[in-house]
This record gives sequence, C-alpha cells and structure tokens, in this order.
Amino acid sequence: MMAESPAIAGRKGFYVEVKAGRRYFWCACGRSANQPFCDGSHAGTQFQPVLFEPTADEDVIFCGCKHTGTRPFCDGTHNNLPGAYAEDDPQSAANAAVASVSPGTDARVRLDGSCYVFSTNRASLKRHGNMAYCAVIGPAAGATFQSQFYAEIESGASPIVSANGGPMILFAMQGNGEIEISGRRFAFTPHTGIYVRPKEAFRIHKSEAAPIKLFISTGLADDLVFADSMLATFDESFPERQGEIDPSQRHKMAERFFQILIDRRHGSTEMTQFIGNIPRSKAEPHRHLYEEAVVILHGVGVVWTERTKTAVEPGDVLFLPRKQVHSVQCTSEGGLDVVGVICPGDNPSISY
Repeated sequence: MMAESPAIAGRKGFYVEVKAGRRYFWCACGRSANQPFCDGSHAGTQFQPVLFEPTADEDVIFCGCKHTGTRPFCDGTHNNLPGAYAEDDPQSAANAAVASVSPGTDARVRLDGSCYVFSTNRASLKRHGNMAYCAVIGPAAGATFQSQFYAEIESGASPIVSANGGPMILFAMQGNGEIEISGRRFAFTPHTGIYVRPKEAFRIHKSEAAPIKLFISTGLADDLVFADSMLATFDESFPERQGEIDPSQRHKMAERFFQILIDRRHGSTEMTQFIGNIPRSKAEPHRHLYEEAVVILHGVGVVWTERTKTAVEPGDVLFLPRKQVHSVQCTSEGGLDVVGVICPGDNPSISY
C-alpha cells in the first residue's frame, strides 16, 4: 500500500501550555478540526494519533505541518514545505502603523516588552587590564536565561575570565589569535565559535596587531568574573571546543539558512550558537520559546515587534525575550549575516 501524506494543518507550530498528568493526543493526519489535537478524522486512513503525557506543567510547540521528525513536537520542518514559509509585506497597512524608533543617547534602542537592540558601536566600555568590555544582555536589562558581553583586546594576553561554574560560548567577530582554556590552546580565526565548560577559565592570546573583538555569552550574570590564575581543570570528556563555518553543515529554511556552531557535541546542553544568512526579505511575525541574542555581522535591515521597529547594522545585537513577537527584515543586497545564541534550546528553526 502506498504511504499517505498528511495534510498540512498549519504553517507554524501550535503553542500549548500542557498540564502534568493529562493525556494529549496529537493529530498526525492533519485533518482534525481541533488542531493540534485528534478529533477522530484519521478514521479510514493510515494515520494514528500520538499520545503525549507530560510529567510537569510546561510550554510546548506541537507540530502543525505534520511532517516533523520529532513527533508530536515541532522541529522546524514546516519552513521547507511548499508554501509553508510565508514572508510579510513591509508596506502593508498594518506594518505602516508600526512606529519607527531611532537611537538615543545610550547604546540601547528599546522596542516592545523587554526587547531591544544594543549597539556596540555606541557602547561605553570599561577596562580590566588590556580588555575593554561591556554588558550587552543581562538580568538588569530583562534577561532571564542568558547574559552576553562584548569585549575588545588590544595587545598581549587578555585577563583570565572564569566560567564561575557556568558555561560560556564565545564568538570571534574580528581578529586572529589563540584561546587558552584551562591550559589547552586553540587557534581561532574570525567567525569561530568557542565553548568553555563550567569550572574552566580562558584567556585570549593575540597573534596580530589588529584588536580582537569577541562576544561572550554565559548563564545569567551581572558581570564577567576574572581570576588571578588559570584554572587547570580542562574537561577532557569534551576535547572539541570550536565551531567553524562549514557550508556542508547548513540547514535550509526556505531561502534562509543557518549552521549550528556550538551545541551538545561540545558539551553545551542549554545554550546553542548558530550562524546564518537572511536574504532580502521580511519574515512573517512569529515567536520562540527560547531567549535569543542575535548579532548582526554583515548587511543592514530592520527589526520589527508588535508596535515598534528600528534599523540594524553590523555590530548591533538584538535581544529577544521568550515569546516576543518579532520579525527580522533584510534590506541590503547580499543578505544579512547573523550569529545567535538561544537559551534554553537546541534548534533555532522552531517557531509558532
């Protein structure tokens, strides 16, 4: 018998607040009028509903396209189904009512909710030895899962930065050098992701005259923690610590793509770093269950929320709280290159 194809019930996932002890039967055929749940419409087909019994109250995104590889949950497959990835018209009547917000005197442009765009080009940096840095994302600015810092190293070896019991994901935005992680050295080039395990520490060794520019993402913290000496506790269970650009590892999302740089392969169980490209377009407004920091590397565009929007350029960082409605528009030829960190999560293509 030839396998049937399920009907596409929705172009995005279905957000549901599930309760512990309840039984949820996910519709697999796509025919139910009670999406994302079964109403018996699969009768006479090859499909059977999938039972999900949560052990705790939680937020989940059930698959709406019915083609997921992680039934019953969304895995982003909807992005590549015919007609499933929709773009938005920035000139529509609804979008014409969205107010444009211009930069002020500080580094942040505040949008709806706790969402904002941070400009590293306008930021005031403080110094610790030969490292100049600032907080980009943190609890003081509304983050609940992750913090991020921007740093510049002008000469020699940087101060020693301790992971202080939590993980760190670095991104080399500019400059060549070596990172020393608890006695182990790894060479890096621009656009390299680097993972530092809990209870380890790192410092950067420059190999050229130009400054090294880094983004340092970590668990929730108000400031970086510096150490007087290197912690000699390199975790041998995860020897691979770098993620480099590899076109063969790209994941397609309609005309967009992304590549995972740092994830569970490196020992990172809560935070995931990706790099990607957004072509000239505006995505349909959507939400994620994870908290996200997105750094603009190349190109220009506009970030949209419900009632506000602002322009972005290289060096800007978009902070997206969980469940924040947003859309990123690229307005430049050649696309918008970005690098992002999501927490908690491991798949940046899941949306609702």
